[in-house]
Amino acid sequence: MFKKRILEGPRVRLEPLAKEHHAGLSDAIADGKLWEIKLTLVPELEGVSQFIDNAEEAYQQGRELAFATIDKASGQIVGSTRFREIKAGFNRVEIGFTFISASWQRTYINTEAKHLMLKHAFEDIKVNRVEFLTDVLNDKSRNAIVRIGATFEGILRAHMQMLDGRIRDSAVFS
Repeated sequence: MFKKRILEGPRVRLEPLAKEHHAGLSDAIADGKLWEIKLTLVPELEGVSQFIDNAEEAYQQGRELAFATIDKASGQIVGSTRFREIKAGFNRVEIGFTFISASWQRTYINTEAKHLMLKHAFEDIKVNRVEFLTDVLNDKSRNAIVRIGATFEGILRAHMQMLDGRIRDSAVFS
């Protein structure tokens, strides 16, 4: 269903996440100390190798396809995003586990990356549904999802447990 391939737009390139992205991804995470944001699940710097290995394992199992998000003009890796919860038999997928370095948040990066992913999912893979889930408390993420045209569908109560033990409610969009 989802094969590794580069997704490229006018200003953003999404490359399937690989070990060669380690240094750039670490720099992106360090920009804003993204691992300290309790509303997200961003690896600490010493966990980037495991993050990449886990992404590859999830791909091999057919569950996920992770990307390094790259600003084409500078060649800089500015974050990561992925197709998650790939459900081939149901023609649906989630786009998520997205993080963008602090310097690149609220720029064209996330919008163009999401449009590339939506285009690929709907036009190339022919899914029927794309979902976005985020922490109900994460207003930045919720606003970003709405800005790309997603529709709010509701709240999944007690959806997951965060690393700090907090039970998270998740906002669902499609």
